[in-house]
Amino acid sequence: MLKNDLFLRALRRESVAHTPLWLMRQAGRYLPEYRATRARAGSFLAMAKNPELACEVTLQPLERFPLDAAILFSDILTVPDAMGLGLYFADGEGPKFERTVRSMADVQKLGVPDMGTELRYVMDAVSVIRRELGGRVPLIGFSGSPWTLACYMVEGGGSDNFARIKSMAYNEPETLHALLRVTTDAVIAYLDAQRLAGAQALQVFDTWGGVLAPHLYREFSLRYLVEIAQRLPRGAAVGSTPGNAAGALGAMGEHAPLILFGKGNAPYLEELAASGAEAVGIDWTVSLGEARRRTGGKVALQGNLDPATLYASPEGIAREAARALDDYAAANGGSRDGHVFNLGHGMSPDMNPEHVAALVRAVHAHRIAGA
Repeated sequence: MLKNDLFLRALRRESVAHTPLWLMRQAGRYLPEYRATRARAGSFLAMAKNPELACEVTLQPLERFPLDAAILFSDILTVPDAMGLGLYFADGEGPKFERTVRSMADVQKLGVPDMGTELRYVMDAVSVIRRELGGRVPLIGFSGSPWTLACYMVEGGGSDNFARIKSMAYNEPETLHALLRVTTDAVIAYLDAQRLAGAQALQVFDTWGGVLAPHLYREFSLRYLVEIAQRLPRGAAVGSTPGNAAGALGAMGEHAPLILFGKGNAPYLEELAASGAEAVGIDWTVSLGEARRRTGGKVALQGNLDPATLYASPEGIAREAARALDDYAAANGGSRDGHVFNLGHGMSPDMNPEHVAALVRAVHAHRIAGA
């Protein structure tokens, strides 16, 4: 039994006492306790692949702030790593792969990883976190989107211009679609395994969808997001009879709503709202009011404060949070229902934890005008 179900209620567009919030990268280097755990682990990957340490850092922000959800501590690149591409982290350069995918022959070597072996450590972490949460708040599982994963797989790491994968889109679209096909199957299996292990909501991060021209976004990103939304098992709907139990923690009957988040997804809100996902996460380049009007209440919305707002004073943070909350409510008949507060992207390592605390206080204390 959940002690705080506001996050899940908001995703179901039900009435909430206050707008729930969680923050992308809420477990991260801005917290000194996170840095201490990472130093003890020896590396980011060693920490992420140790279920007990992954649990430890997942829970750290909840010990500081009264957040309304926890998110699994992991990385979006676990799936291609499990496909055999050799993920590693270079100091100051971010994630890289030892092997890239640049041809149809490369794609044909890939397969959907076995969730019980290659990615067992992720499922073990989900189970441990659920146990240690003890029903305090819901747990979010996640994956990168097929397009975003493909960007790293083709480029071999981060990129300023995505030249290799865009070249593939123009010159070898059949190769790119074959890569996206196997990656989509892997993402669906990965998210479903997290749900069965105990994740109570699921998010897809389409971090690099916004780098595409509209016709390419619809062909190489949106179509696969829609497929995930339509094919991904979510468990029994709320109020229906649960299915068979999958262990002590991961009940098959638990309904895990899906959030589709993307940087730069503002031009496609109507299409994302029609995807079959329960919620759409947005960045700060579109207002919450506009997003609510354009999606018409078909989905819950998540977002969308500019992360740089956390560099403002506590008073400035509270002012901007109130602006976003009131903007949503004004477009939603004066109601806060159907909104999960979040940043429009993840926090940075140099952000002040006290400013995060100020944001959480402001969101929880805010009363919608006229409410």
